[in-house]
Amino acid sequence: MNHVLIDTDVLLDFFFDRKPFETYSTQILNQCAENEIKGYATPVIISNVYYLLRKTAKHDVIIEKLKQLLQIIDIIHMDKASVVNALNSEFKDFEDALQNFSAMENGKISIILTRNIKDFKTSDLAVLTPETFLKGKNRS
Repeated sequence: MNHVLIDTDVLLDFFFDRKPFETYSTQILNQCAENEIKGYATPVIISNVYYLLRKTAKHDVIIEKLKQLLQIIDIIHMDKASVVNALNSEFKDFEDALQNFSAMENGKISIILTRNIKDFKTSDLAVLTPETFLKGKNRS
């Protein structure tokens, strides 16, 4: 089973129904719900999703949506080592570096799913768009 970190943009594609990307993010989350893949996020990703959804919906509604999300994905640990590695990395975006090093320290995650491939070009993990990941799985 693939263990994947689901980046903020993928979750926002789902929640905001952003065309055409919502199709792929929905498929990813469905595969998490069906235990075909194991999905993860970081506390930072959840915080970012909350913050951006809060601009369009009430707190209680967003909290309920996030609780539902957490029934099908897990949250990975983010610690001092993740932060230090991010600070010392070649990543141009600190937040992406945090996601990357938290995923690496998890030890199970081998893929980051994001639409911002270029932001993870220095990652040692596989970095794929949801669309590319799904097309690859369908060929297997």
